[in-house]
Amino acid sequence: MSLHQAKPPRVGDSPAVRRTLIALVLLVGAVLVLAPLIVIFVQAFSLGIQAFTAAIGEPDTLHAILLTVITALIAVPINTAFGVAAAWAVTKFDFPGKRLLIVVIEIPFSISPIVAGVAYLFVYGLQGLLGPALQAADIKILFALPGIVLASMFVTAPFVARELIPLMQAQGRDLEEAATSLGASGWRTFWSVTLPNVRWALLYGVVLCNARVMGEFGAVSVVSGNIRGQTNTLPLHIELLYHDYQTAGAFAAASILTVLAVVTIIAKVALERRGAGRRSRVSIAAPSMIAEEPTS
Repeated sequence: MSLHQAKPPRVGDSPAVRRTLIALVLLVGAVLVLAPLIVIFVQAFSLGIQAFTAAIGEPDTLHAILLTVITALIAVPINTAFGVAAAWAVTKFDFPGKRLLIVVIEIPFSISPIVAGVAYLFVYGLQGLLGPALQAADIKILFALPGIVLASMFVTAPFVARELIPLMQAQGRDLEEAATSLGASGWRTFWSVTLPNVRWALLYGVVLCNARVMGEFGAVSVVSGNIRGQTNTLPLHIELLYHDYQTAGAFAAASILTVLAVVTIIAKVALERRGAGRRSRVSIAAPSMIAEEPTS
């Protein structure tokens, strides 16, 4: 008997086992993912296209959509700039507190969004740390757009940085140091050397950040006040419609977020094929963001 034949069979080598596992995965995916998506669109169009259009055209729904878009237009660029700056600092420089900075970046992933929203109440609320000073200056943070943007920025702050840091760690500093030695300025080095090497991972992080901003519920529900037609983002408006027994309107609004989710998945797959997916392969060599960065 050859050495190859003596090896014990691996799990899944049997056609029956392989087919059973595939069938089980497809069944679970259909029940947990596909079925709810189908229900959303079936319910959204249950009263016809005219009812669907009328539900989307409601002033409160349009305001919720507009507020969600405005929040994304503010929060995503700021978090993108923060993520790029944080990744650049962590991977290209050695400084005291670098590990602390990495921990700070990870904090929003370890804290419940609702807890974050409550924390903002204790900081910016009327009875909070900065509340009296803000009230005296006639500056309104909570129950207004600034509070919604701040809460959305908090929960999405790590997305861009987490995509860039492992990739930039694996790339090292050689190219930047070579460009600097040839007389390139810091900005020229960033735009001509660093950014082209991380552009797909950057876009990947931006897509994920945007999707999370538009779908955020927990933190925003605390700081917005849930004021109909004023501070309700689209997820909050969907809940309000559902509790008001406006099922068709709720599912019509939910279909917008569902389409956004599908578009996000398509963009995610496309970016992975263009290079953003290299992050997963880089993570094998650098499984933790806290791992020591390579030096030249």
